[in-house]
Amino acid sequence: MNGKRDDRRKMRPDPDDEGGSIPIDPELEAALREATEAVADPRPKAAAGEGILEPEPVSGEREELAETRDRLLRLQAEFENFRKRALRERQEAAQYGSQNLFKDLVSVVDNLERAIAHARESGGGDLASFLQGVELVQRELLSIFEKNHVTEIEALGKPFDPSLHEAMAQVESGAVPPNTVIDVLQKGFQLRDRLVRASRVIVAKAADGSGRSGGGGSAG
Repeated sequence: MNGKRDDRRKMRPDPDDEGGSIPIDPELEAALREATEAVADPRPKAAAGEGILEPEPVSGEREELAETRDRLLRLQAEFENFRKRALRERQEAAQYGSQNLFKDLVSVVDNLERAIAHARESGGGDLASFLQGVELVQRELLSIFEKNHVTEIEALGKPFDPSLHEAMAQVESGAVPPNTVIDVLQKGFQLRDRLVRASRVIVAKAADGSGRSGGGGSAG
């Protein structure tokens, strides 16, 4: 046993022996040192002169993503509230949109009831007062129409317009040009530029014309 240990000691190079030392490659030594340090500290190393590479910061990105997510959630909640509010307003407009109109019409009904009650109390003898009451109601009603942008369609003496007038008859006339409205049987109204009800009219035609004189839907 002692002999073997002595042999191993003899196999080791003695740095003092001339020519017996084995030179170590500096690159190999550096590689071994880096490998040893890597095992002790597994963090990645930087290139020469750059120092130790630190892990990339991710906290800022996470905060930005969290803020973006919160912002999207808020926008989604605001849009949902807007959608519900718009739906509720549309339903209320459909159900109660004419509330103001009927509020104005209530006073018209009141005045009409007063006129009728007065006529009954007088036994129908005070016809002039009754007519004045009815005319007052009519003026009030037309005022409400105007307030709500409902206007009467001008027809009498105007050229026949199938988009506004409904011809109920044609009458030969030499006093006005053919296709002129000479009588209004029922007034028509329009809401701004939308037709509410067409005017029912009688239209003139030439004396030698062959048009029908019954309840027609157009003139010409």
